[in-house]
Amino acid sequence: MASKALRSSPFPVSASEGKLSSLFTYPRRRSPRSRAPLQEPTVRISPPPQKFELSDGNTAQEDRARLALFLEKKCKSGDFTLDEALRHFDRMVSIQPAPPASSFRLLLGALAKNSHCSAVISLRTKLESAGLLSDYIVLNILLNCFCNARRVADGFAVLGAIFRRGHCPNTVSYTQLVKGLCLEHKIGEAVGLFMKMFRSGHRPNIVTYGTLISGLCKSGNTSVALKLHKDMMGGNGKYSVLCKPNLVCYSAIIDGLCKDGLLEEARVLFLEMKLSGILPDVVVYSSLIHGLCIIGQYQEANVLLNEMVDQRIPLNTITFNSLIEVLCREGKLKEAENVLKVMIESGAEPDNFTYNTIMCGLCFAGKIGEARELLVQMVSKGYLIDAVSYNVLINGYFNQGSTEEAISTYKEMINEEVKPTVATFNTLMKGFFQKGDFEAAWDLFHRLQKDGLAPTVVTYSIMIHGLCQQGQFEEANELFMKMEANNCPPNVVTFNILMHGFCQSNDIVKVIELLKKMAERSILPDDFTTSMVVDMLSKDENYKVYLNLLPTFSA
Repeated sequence: MASKALRSSPFPVSASEGKLSSLFTYPRRRSPRSRAPLQEPTVRISPPPQKFELSDGNTAQEDRARLALFLEKKCKSGDFTLDEALRHFDRMVSIQPAPPASSFRLLLGALAKNSHCSAVISLRTKLESAGLLSDYIVLNILLNCFCNARRVADGFAVLGAIFRRGHCPNTVSYTQLVKGLCLEHKIGEAVGLFMKMFRSGHRPNIVTYGTLISGLCKSGNTSVALKLHKDMMGGNGKYSVLCKPNLVCYSAIIDGLCKDGLLEEARVLFLEMKLSGILPDVVVYSSLIHGLCIIGQYQEANVLLNEMVDQRIPLNTITFNSLIEVLCREGKLKEAENVLKVMIESGAEPDNFTYNTIMCGLCFAGKIGEARELLVQMVSKGYLIDAVSYNVLINGYFNQGSTEEAISTYKEMINEEVKPTVATFNTLMKGFFQKGDFEAAWDLFHRLQKDGLAPTVVTYSIMIHGLCQQGQFEEANELFMKMEANNCPPNVVTFNILMHGFCQSNDIVKVIELLKKMAERSILPDDFTTSMVVDMLSKDENYKVYLNLLPTFSA
């Protein structure tokens, strides 16, 4: 149970937060005086002293000079290989007198910066033998590596070591742990640690805020990230600090809002960042353009696109994909193909989504041959063809009545060892129902489950629709109930399909039962269904009795 201090917090508190409290049971500093300057720890060497010589007979002095050059030039620039760094590390721990701890810090820091976190972690035993695990900076480097390697539990163990050795973790230490928790999707614990930073006297900086905001948005907690953002902007909130949101913060929240369909809120934030003097980058523009395209606001998306061009912001793959998707939806295939050419010429790399989108547009326009040719081009260019590509073609063949080609494409998919998805089976079942081959559709429904896939609401809706087409309304109702028993709640499409079936069979009792279920879940029937129900009731001489049984739908 969260403590009273946390109840008023705007953030969700994870149940696991209590587990983190043990980290703060170590003695704190007795006074707020600043930390004493870091002392160079004595580097202890376990192996017997030996001369630092290479196989070419260089003197120890020459080799020390080479080591110094490596540290000063290559480590600071990041221009080194992992093997090269590890060889120098082994030499450093084997010579006498030992290099100062600052040399080890420089080497380990360079490894971490070059994303060789696993290598740093693997050196723990040697670091301990050399007496370097008492060094505050080395411990922080190790903590950072554990968090980046998604081993945050080990990161907390290093935090404990920092306390035990008499050091006090700083904001950077806590920020790395927040990042590690976010990487492991432990967002509740990340928020809890963020709040504990304040209570322990550590003020988060802009990096801490950006890390947490990014984690919140990626985990679907955009509204919480927005509250945190407003707290920063206000400057006087419970968790405010003397720093303002930067591009990272704005980018994460705008992307999250766009994915949630909250485009108005995203636009407000977009305007706010520009008024604050922060220039949006390609990521921000791409998020907005993609979000606007999804909800059909193409003109607004085009305005932003022109704004990008005017400001000479290069378009990336996401931006181009959004444009291609819009053009394909509107049937402007030539324009979409022209955008693809521009995309390639500009250096942006098309991905599977790019080609699948164009294939889908071609199939929708009845140009299945061109779609198949595009698939061949993908293979020749080295793209790994995924299930989506095959699903698009299978659906295209069914839509133009080419059942044999659809089945052939499915077999090709199996031969190429591309595993069919639920969407593949849904496409095939829908196609067989359209052809009137109900037995084949049912066989696929059972095969889907044998292959370890769970039917989705779309799967059940297709099957229920097929049964209703056959006039098997009772069987359709049984499958509807089985769907609910399998924890797959029906949506408005499923309800409307079954409602149409009951209306066709003039089963008023079942119609009213289904309407009551819809009302309980606040699901409104569509206009066509409503019209059918009204028409059916008006033809029944007992319609007044049934009218009194109809549920009331909330607005």
